[in-house]
Amino acid sequence: MANQNVYSVGQVNSYIKNMFDNDFMLKYISVRGEISNCKYHTSGHIYFSLKDDIGIISCVMFAGNRKGLTFHLEEGHNVIVRGKISVYVKDGSYQMYADNIKLDGIGQLYQRYEALKAELEEMGMFADEYKQRVPLFSTKIGIVTAKTGAAIRDIIQISKRRNPYVQLILYPALVQGEGAAQSIVDGIRSLDLLKPDVIIVGRGGGSIEDLWAFNEEIVARAIFECSTPVISAVGHETDVTIADFVADMRAPTPSAAAELAVYEYDKLLDDIKNYKMSLDSLMIQNIKQKRNYCEQLKLRLKLLSPVNKFEQKKSDLNKMKEKLIMLIENRLKAEKMRLNINASKLEALSPVKKLSAGYSYITVKDKALVSINQVEEDDLIKINVKDGIIDAAVISKEPAFAGSTESGNEE
Repeated sequence: MANQNVYSVGQVNSYIKNMFDNDFMLKYISVRGEISNCKYHTSGHIYFSLKDDIGIISCVMFAGNRKGLTFHLEEGHNVIVRGKISVYVKDGSYQMYADNIKLDGIGQLYQRYEALKAELEEMGMFADEYKQRVPLFSTKIGIVTAKTGAAIRDIIQISKRRNPYVQLILYPALVQGEGAAQSIVDGIRSLDLLKPDVIIVGRGGGSIEDLWAFNEEIVARAIFECSTPVISAVGHETDVTIADFVADMRAPTPSAAAELAVYEYDKLLDDIKNYKMSLDSLMIQNIKQKRNYCEQLKLRLKLLSPVNKFEQKKSDLNKMKEKLIMLIENRLKAEKMRLNINASKLEALSPVKKLSAGYSYITVKDKALVSINQVEEDDLIKINVKDGIIDAAVISKEPAFAGSTESGNEE
């Protein structure tokens, strides 16, 4: 026991590492398996495990080796990893150091799919600006699919149920296997010449290999170059092909494509009826509003009309006239009354009335005789009486009695 060599853990791990590193097979090895526990580290390294039904091995791909990786590692990917297997001295575990990873089997198809998708996207073939609007009311629909199978049956059944008058034109194409991609391209180009409203391109569900024709570049270009709007309807909702990205509209299934392409005839009639009722109601309401507005304008015009103003002024003038007449009449009555009063006063003072009472009015030389000093004896005088004039001569004159204010005259 004393003569036996004793090694440290690090020495043992280093020895085992050296054995691994000097093993030719482990230095250049490719391993097939399924990705699990995949983690992208902030340093750029990728840590993952590779497993199969029997075992599991830890793996790492350093950031410097990621340049050749053309896809994103995800759980469940079946891959072939190339690299070396060595020991990590610190914990004595061995792991695979990957310098190349590629998809295995179906994974290779997926890799082709991703590469073509990236290429076409970079070319702008998926851009919304190139998408054509699918008509809302299509009456002529082209269909590129197999002449038998659930896809065409579903499309016909749903289309006729939604609109019994729609015209369906089928181009019976191969949808899988050798020559399928070219057959689909021929169908798209042939139907495009017939100028339908829309073209449905698709098939029922299947494996990725069955659907692969719709991932071919020639099919993508035919859809992109088609002057008629194209609806892609390939497989089930979870199946996404290159055709879906290029098409003007994607439908999850052929049945859904028929519903998108064919308008519902009965619903359209109901909508038209409802729109008509709404339009009639709006028209009636609008007419009522306009009529009320016209009545308001009519009333306003009546109020502002020159005729009304004239009538109003005329009425005001008549009132003023009546008032003026009344004022004149009242003034006349007042003046007539005053005139009568003055006439009565004048009549009371009238010489004619005095003459009628026996008085006379004497003039000499056309002047009223009011004093004896105005005449001499033999002067001629005129005596005015009630019914005429008497010519007389002054015989004599005598002064009035003392205290008397009047003098008598004799003929």
